[in-house]
Amino acid sequence: MAIPTEPVGSLPRPMRLQEAIAAYDQGAIPHEQLLAEQDAAARDSIERMEATGSPIVSDGEQRASSFATYPVTDTLAGTGLAENLAGDGQYFAIFDDGHHRQLPRLTGGPFRYKTFAADYLAKSLPYASKPMKQAVIAPSMLSLLYPLEGEVPGYPRDQFLADLIDQAEQDVRRAFAAGAARVSIDFTEGRLAKKNDPRNPWTGRDMLTEFIELNNRLFARFTPEERADIGIHTCPGGDMDSVHSKEVDYAELLPSMFAMNAGYFLIQLASESDRDRVYRLVGEHSRTDADGVAQVCFVGVINPLDPASRRRRRWRRR
Repeated sequence: MAIPTEPVGSLPRPMRLQEAIAAYDQGAIPHEQLLAEQDAAARDSIERMEATGSPIVSDGEQRASSFATYPVTDTLAGTGLAENLAGDGQYFAIFDDGHHRQLPRLTGGPFRYKTFAADYLAKSLPYASKPMKQAVIAPSMLSLLYPLEGEVPGYPRDQFLADLIDQAEQDVRRAFAAGAARVSIDFTEGRLAKKNDPRNPWTGRDMLTEFIELNNRLFARFTPEERADIGIHTCPGGDMDSVHSKEVDYAELLPSMFAMNAGYFLIQLASESDRDRVYRLVGEHSRTDADGVAQVCFVGVINPLDPASRRRRRWRRR
């Protein structure tokens, strides 16, 4: 029997698409030309992933501004930013090589997604001959759009969080309605929440429990049968050949992470120095009954920052 495998979803962008994004940010090409390059890259990603024999594929997230910001902006530089947002928000991560990624800042309400992941999936499905999955961003990440201190005038934090969960639920449901076989929720901020980086204030506020409670509000919207196909992805980050939280021991994250009532987990593991120890943590803390669903764990066998390892980009269930 074949070992079940599943990709997380993202793939490197081809240079042609990178150049098109830069040109679009500079106003040198129209949006239609950018969309055409995204479409070509998505089709190429699907064809290449299917050629590996993967039983489930993705479009490489080639159409998204980034894994975290696709609901609110056309590009990572902030072109096409959604209403009630400004570009000067807090960093979601500062990577080990010193570069950072910044989120927008909420300036008013109501909060609404500009783009749903299903909008990308619907365009990519015609290119696939195998089932497709869709990655979405966790509400815990998008909660960082709200300023850490004080309240947005006329838009209390509690109302924002309620609106955020509504939008996140739509994101997942629309993905399934569009034809996704599985939906995984990116939770890279989970490990980062235990880093306590003095350069990045939110990481020092012990927000992991808050993140998990918020994400469980989303999972509560779905039945156990639905949650069997809704997963959580965790990793130490991977951007421009750098990581943001590899020094954080998985022992600080996994016991809490499995409190989320997800049906399955995708755990980046190939870059860990003591994988057997992490296997034991997974076995000790994953649950056979997470509010009606048995949790399944996929362990990453590919280090995405290792060129040799990338040739075998797969996830195996343990």
